[in-house]
Amino acid sequence: MRKADIETFFSRLEAGNPAPRTELHYRDPFTLLAAVMLSAQATDVGVNKATARLYAEAATPAAILALGEERVRELIKTIGLYRNKAKNLVALSRMLIERHGGEVPRDRAALEALPGVGRKTANVVLNEAFGEPTIAVDTHIFRLGNRTGLAPGKTPREVEDGLLAVVPKAYLKGAHHWLI
Repeated sequence: MRKADIETFFSRLEAGNPAPRTELHYRDPFTLLAAVMLSAQATDVGVNKATARLYAEAATPAAILALGEERVRELIKTIGLYRNKAKNLVALSRMLIERHGGEVPRDRAALEALPGVGRKTANVVLNEAFGEPTIAVDTHIFRLGNRTGLAPGKTPREVEDGLLAVVPKAYLKGAHHWLI
């Protein structure tokens, strides 16, 4: 796509959805981080049902830690990979308390150092919770970047770097949401 076409493309996406948001339900950076981490290989609808149960009992790192892995497992068992996700959520909560005062860090490296958090999850949190102009590359965006030629690449990171290079700065905050 030519630069002018890319500008027009994103302008039209913005006109149709000027304030795009994630479909995951969350209250704050921690509940967003937990929801995104739980969303791997699960639908947003399924994650929202599981997090509604979970957050009714525990919606902070300290409360998750107090709940314990077994209870977290029970509350999220309707989503795939729930055993490992429960283990990671408890470990993530412990690490947030021990290393970050119970707060979600605004730093990519610190986010990616948390159990169960990879680059895509870190990008979603940085973008959605903190307004950072990042693009989380999931399977949909990876496919779209390659099929359209907008940002071809062999890896999600290559597609992410390509998108960051071609998406006009004014549209970076919403680009991830518009493309999925």
